[in-house]
Amino acid sequence: MNLQPYLFFDGKCEEALDFYKKAVGAEPKMLMRFNQAPDQSMISPGSENKVMHAQVQIGDTTVLMSDGRCTGNTNFQGFALTLTAKSETEADKTFNALADGGKVTMPMAKTFFSPRFGTLTDKFGVGWMVLVAQ
Repeated sequence: MNLQPYLFFDGKCEEALDFYKKAVGAEPKMLMRFNQAPDQSMISPGSENKVMHAQVQIGDTTVLMSDGRCTGNTNFQGFALTLTAKSETEADKTFNALADGGKVTMPMAKTFFSPRFGTLTDKFGVGWMVLVAQ
């Protein structure tokens, strides 16, 4: 069994992909646009070039992404994506890159369970936790 997060960016998927490429080294492995769907009758006008489905590699994890219904109303609540860095330097660099344009909810700091841990919401509304394993 394999669990994969699927994130819907409601029209900002391409922008999110570019951001995650720079911030966390995301590598798109597959990208399909709505104009490639065999049945175009369900495609909203103006969304033809939006991302229907993308498979993205972040570290050892595959994350699935889409523009979804292209409403512009993302709603990422009740979960956070967690990145475990190999070093404090890597954790700080990753945290700062993800925080660019977003909101830090807990700055990177030493905790009882990690030498570096912090939380943030990125500029797309996705919650992140970044830590170094003990």
